Amino acid sequence: MKSCQICGNGIDFRSVRCPYCGSEQKGEEQSESKPGKIQFLQKTINLEQGLPTVQQALIKLEQEITTARLEKIRVLTLIHGYGSTGKGGAIRLECRRTLDYLRSKGEIAQVIYGEDFSRRHGSVKQLLSRFPDLSRHPHLNNHNKGISIVLLF
Repeated sequence: MKSCQICGNGIDFRSVRCPYCGSEQKGEEQSESKPGKIQFLQKTINLEQGLPTVQQALIKLEQEITTARLEKIRVLTLIHGYGSTGKGGAIRLECRRTLDYLRSKGEIAQVIYGEDFSRRHGSVKQLLSRFPDLSRHPHLNNHNKGISIVLLF
């Protein structure tokens, strides 16, 4: 088992394409970091998998952020869903409140909501300049209200 070089999810070590994000996997010799380049590690977390309660989703959110820090992950893509009512679901609303709170406390560096995750958005331009590999993110420019991008320190 190895991790996808783009989304960070676990994939079979023989895979040449990630089943989660669809990115092509480079050989070991091609994926080494160049001196001075910020290492880019990204992981996708599905907070709505298994139909959790809001409280269960928030617990998973906090656990995944802690684990990501230990794994030196720099960017998390959180799938919290938009909700079936068409107005935004409870998990989405509470996750975003929690992320805003964590950002205000200085525990995470930045949050970009899916609807703002576009090359035209100023904070996304800065993020893409720091992490050019993120330009291949499957949700970039999709204006997906069911996700949030979290930048960790």
